[in-house]
Amino acid sequence: MSRQHFFHDYLGTVTQKLNDIEPETLERAAAMVRQVYGSGNKVILAGNGGSAAMASHVAVDLTKTAGIRAVNFNEADLLTCFANDYGYENWVAKALEFYADPGDLVVLISSSGASKNMVNGAEQASAMGLAIVSLTGFSPDNPLRRLGDLNLWVESNSYNIVEMTHHVWLLAVVDYLIETNG
Repeated sequence: MSRQHFFHDYLGTVTQKLNDIEPETLERAAAMVRQVYGSGNKVILAGNGGSAAMASHVAVDLTKTAGIRAVNFNEADLLTCFANDYGYENWVAKALEFYADPGDLVVLISSSGASKNMVNGAEQASAMGLAIVSLTGFSPDNPLRRLGDLNLWVESNSYNIVEMTHHVWLLAVVDYLIETNG
């Protein structure tokens, strides 16, 4: 396969995945964020690896450009302390227990939807009565997808395709909120 053919096919796949979502689903995600903002609460984002970097980016953009209070759990001392004391599979759940307030929105990002720390985080958020937006890919019946109040799912088994799609969707929600004034 030629390089030109690879990139044409690759970018075509990304474009197709980006357009697989119904715009109403992204509008619903924006409405959930807007509701949290309107009630004076915050958005909490978490992910692993590239999804953690995405959570940081989106939290900063929500706060700085959209004026919506958002945080993420990417501080090394928090993550390593909670993982050490409660187990890696429980650190997100424990962080939510310590930092989430009633009425907050939790956004959990996992390409596979099977990351135990994200699944346990969703279960904790649900037990606390928090709204959950999950972003997943891979299997359509992944555990995290079943736990979200709203799930943005990418039909792909490629980490980079899933992560790039999630990232663009989330930033599209941020831009929509800016464009429609929060």
